[in-house]
Amino acid sequence: MDLTQKDWLSSHKNDNNSVIVDVRTSEEYLEGHIQNSILIDITKTETFIEKLNSLDKSTSYYVYCRSGQRSSKACYLMQQLGIKTTYNLVGGVLEWEGDLVK
Repeated sequence: MDLTQKDWLSSHKNDNNSVIVDVRTSEEYLEGHIQNSILIDITKTETFIEKLNSLDKSTSYYVYCRSGQRSSKACYLMQQLGIKTTYNLVGGVLEWEGDLVK
């Protein structure tokens, strides 16, 4: 499900069983990422699928990238692998109005 930053943050804060996932490259992640996010690089296809398969399917995942394109694809792939609850951050970090951790 695509969510605006306001709805994405609100939903995440009210969800006790959730993880924030950054699907950008490690270089992009090091330039600045959302606090408490984990990195699963979508450009490394083989390890990306392996890592997705190791995730708890009962957890909610709040997914983002630079602009929302890669994270949208990631949410689709996650759902295909049986992860039912995924939320894509529309606009990604380009439109992020909060702090980023470096």
